[in-house]
Amino acid sequence: MQKNIKNIIFDLGGVLLNINYLLTEQAFLELGIKDFRLVYSKAKQSSLFDHFETGKISAHLFRNELRKYLPKEVSDKEIDTAWNAMLLDFPSERVKLLRQLKNKYRIFLLSNTNEIHVNAFEQIVIRSFGSNIFEYIFEKHYYSNIIGLRKPNADCFEYVLQQNQLNPIETLFIDDSEQHVAGAIQCGLNAIYLKENETVNEILKI
Repeated sequence: MQKNIKNIIFDLGGVLLNINYLLTEQAFLELGIKDFRLVYSKAKQSSLFDHFETGKISAHLFRNELRKYLPKEVSDKEIDTAWNAMLLDFPSERVKLLRQLKNKYRIFLLSNTNEIHVNAFEQIVIRSFGSNIFEYIFEKHYYSNIIGLRKPNADCFEYVLQQNQLNPIETLFIDDSEQHVAGAIQCGLNAIYLKENETVNEILKI
């Protein structure tokens, strides 16, 4: 860790929370979408996912848009279950790391997410640790669907910096997306790209 670092901003999925996108792809295949990657690509081009992640559309509208690609009527619960299939576990050693870091640094969470996923991963955390630890481990946690901003856009990083009076030179950002890391660096932050074969515990040995 660089000596000048006083603040750390963490991504969630792929950094703290284990995820597997293929499980969601498989789940939608079982619901009847033959090529979810193609559907995702089309929906992405139409800004469906961007709008859902910035809170511009509701979960109800998001589900109805996905139904356009499904060959049969499916329930809200079935869609949510498939959409949440990618969300796995929050390893206890990462919670231990966060608690240690909290004693020395100001730590924050910044996640591109959506209404359905927030409800799901908060339940994962509560089941695993007995409470929503995000409420007291992080000084503040920011979800894109709540703040209306998403990575890698500069206004997203600038919002977190300004809200907490953080000096970007003294701030480290960690994400498993090269695009997001590049966006953070352009805003003057220090940043680490967490590769697929790495864990946050390995790169932040304290």
